[in-house]
Amino acid sequence: MAAPRFAPTPVLDNVRAYASPDVVPAPWSPDRPGDLDAGQPSGQRLGYQGPDQGYGLTLANRFRSRLHVGELTVDDAIRGCLNIALRRASMFGRAPVIHDFTIAFTMWGFLDADPPADLVARRLELFDGVGHVHHYKEGRAIVDMVPESTLRLTPAQVTVQYRTGWRALTGA
Repeated sequence: MAAPRFAPTPVLDNVRAYASPDVVPAPWSPDRPGDLDAGQPSGQRLGYQGPDQGYGLTLANRFRSRLHVGELTVDDAIRGCLNIALRRASMFGRAPVIHDFTIAFTMWGFLDADPPADLVARRLELFDGVGHVHHYKEGRAIVDMVPESTLRLTPAQVTVQYRTGWRALTGA
């Protein structure tokens, strides 16, 4: 094994020392067939890319016992709001955090034990069945209707505006 020249060794041993390679390899460049030249594509139903989005499922499941879903399933609520939270996180170029989910669940009334009746009806139209993996298009429709201005609000601002202006918050 190579050792630095200053390491103590017996005088009679012939010890190798580190030496740089004769050839320096060329720098890496993105020339593989799967590499994207212009970055991530964007457009309808392509989603919003961001780092560590899988962690969002862990955060969303922390809300499972607190959600008031009515006739929907908890999976429908989580899948519909997961996309909203991931979009918000990607707007800021970071991984999802708990506040992204607080905003998503609050704006749709899932954290309210007594949400407005018209919100519950609208929620049932949009979220019913979204928890199933084959309803990606419906889930994308939910997140695409939410205005960007809503996603830039703080959780406290969304909570204040929720009761009187849920339509403006959700884009419904």
